[in-house]
Amino acid sequence: MAGGRSGRVAACRARHVPPGPTGVRARMPAPLDNFVMETPVLERKQLGSRTQVAFVLPDHTPEGPVSVVGDFNHWNPAAHPLEDQGDGTRAATVALPPHSAHSFRYLAAGDYWFNDPTADGQDGPNSRIHT
Repeated sequence: MAGGRSGRVAACRARHVPPGPTGVRARMPAPLDNFVMETPVLERKQLGSRTQVAFVLPDHTPEGPVSVVGDFNHWNPAAHPLEDQGDGTRAATVALPPHSAHSFRYLAAGDYWFNDPTADGQDGPNSRIHT
């Protein structure tokens, strides 16, 4: 994983954007209406026949528990909760087959779903990652 734990704090920042007619606030429900990830939060590492993917977010943005949910865990919110890493971030790590593509989203407290703008692409309403 490029940068390791010390690089996560710098690489995983959030910023607030003002409301606007076509801005993020128009598309995301409160309290996530002004939450935007600014830099990459997906870390990949090849481990033998699997690709380890770390889904990383800032510690308290958004507030409350967050899980990464996707086709790799049958969209089960309990399968991969993001856990505090002690460095200003929280993360969940998933081992995936190499050369594959997966749809995912984040699920925050209050049933707030959001995508990862640094993902490799979009698949309908979902983020998409390629290993």
